[in-house]
Amino acid sequence: MLQLQHVGFSVPAEGGGVKTILSDINLTVNERFVAVTGPNGSGKSTLAKLIAGIERPTAGRILFDGEDITDLSVTERARRGVSFAFQQPVRFKGLTVKDLIGLAAGKKLTVAEACAYLSEVGLCAKEYVGREINASLSGGELKRIEIAEIMARGTKLSIFDEPEAGIDLWSFSNLIRVFQNMYDKTRGSIIIISHQERILDIADKVVLIEGGRVAAEGAKADVLPKLLGTVTGCRFTEERENG
Repeated sequence: MLQLQHVGFSVPAEGGGVKTILSDINLTVNERFVAVTGPNGSGKSTLAKLIAGIERPTAGRILFDGEDITDLSVTERARRGVSFAFQQPVRFKGLTVKDLIGLAAGKKLTVAEACAYLSEVGLCAKEYVGREINASLSGGELKRIEIAEIMARGTKLSIFDEPEAGIDLWSFSNLIRVFQNMYDKTRGSIIIISHQERILDIADKVVLIEGGRVAAEGAKADVLPKLLGTVTGCRFTEERENG
């Protein structure tokens, strides 16, 4: 179980002072799928990075399975079972797709094992398993490979920052199926940062972030009316959000 207790995050502001990105976030995650949504610039991606350990809170505590992980590094959190998928995946020149998935799994994989993960995310395994993680891969291909990597890790908590970005040629139904299969295998929680209504549809809990605070949380039926009625700058489409 993940708990955020009075978590805040501020950065130095231009011209002096501080700029508050997140303020007094209190949140418990113990469900299968939790969707975090809200307008652009509300602090959603920052929240994901705080949970993963990429950024450190400037206030409050983060607990995971009862342990205070507030000051733990990304690596230390990963060892405890936290995975993070970037909105823009990282390229690793000199590392093959098979090597990357093997590193995620924590063991040397056979070609067949690596191909099984790639097939899960809709990639023709034979064409990709030996390819290098470099500029020859498109953003959408990297995104899918990263999802396969998270699947191979099989962690207690997986965080995805706008996983639908760049995979417009791959159907939403396939993406949702991957998340459901991931849960079936890990029985862990999956946090998804997204604006897409189809992803909100599968969430056990929807968290609305507005102005750096939790504006609402609960079932989609309770949160969506507030989202559509009072929040500007957030829209739902079947395609990737622009901007």
